[in-house]
Amino acid sequence: MKLHVRHTTDYRYTEPLRYALQTLWLTPQSGPAQTVYFWSLGAPEKLFSQLDAFGNPIHSYTFVGKEADNVRWSLVNAAGDVETLGVAEFTDAASLPHPDFFLRATHLAQPDPVLAEFGRRFVTPSATRGKADLSMLLALSQGVAGAVSYQKNSTSVTTTALEAFKAGAGVCQDQAHVMVAICRSLGIPARYVSGYFYAANEPDLASHAWVDVCVDVASRRWVSIDVTHSCLIDERHVRLAMGTDYNACPPAKGVRQGGGKETMTVDITIQPV
Repeated sequence: MKLHVRHTTDYRYTEPLRYALQTLWLTPQSGPAQTVYFWSLGAPEKLFSQLDAFGNPIHSYTFVGKEADNVRWSLVNAAGDVETLGVAEFTDAASLPHPDFFLRATHLAQPDPVLAEFGRRFVTPSATRGKADLSMLLALSQGVAGAVSYQKNSTSVTTTALEAFKAGAGVCQDQAHVMVAICRSLGIPARYVSGYFYAANEPDLASHAWVDVCVDVASRRWVSIDVTHSCLIDERHVRLAMGTDYNACPPAKGVRQGGGKETMTVDITIQPV
């Protein structure tokens, strides 16, 4: 499926903005699951590009206001055409971190005995070290979706996997974090993936998150699972970035001086081409 994505982030400030440094994880790459035909990224100042530790393209810009300036608004635009291929299983390049790196605890997806106990209902240890059974992982994703029901605005970007699990509610980000934390609790490498999801009747899911789980450590073989929909990723998914958790690959992260109170409005549209 060929999709046109448009992602706009509008920042408004109650006082003049004096300084801002922002990094963007808003550029998809071509890979086993997709081909990027065209992509553009616009920001208030010149963008500088590089790859982060996980191989994600990132772009940064710096804004420095002058005393006479009265800047109270800024805009970040991302748009392009991506053909999705529906490939859910793939092998990592040797340049990427070893799968065991993704066993490490992170603040938002920390292993926990409570999560491990829940995970053992669906996943039993493999007889072969470093391998995981796909059917069990899909059953686990269904279990997580049932235990952490999707409820819009029920959590924030600082909510941890354990907090969402105990609350029994969250959004796609939380369901992904719970899945990642459970896998890590069971000794299975897992990581967080940010992206887009096309569904004409689910506009709230346009900004989406899912997980990569390593099914074979020795061969660096991974599978992408959408916990919210309890399925492998398919042609509805556009992959943006991946990392240890949300904090490692948010759409945007930065610091600022001045500006007073900030209001951010995000608008994402996805249409078949």
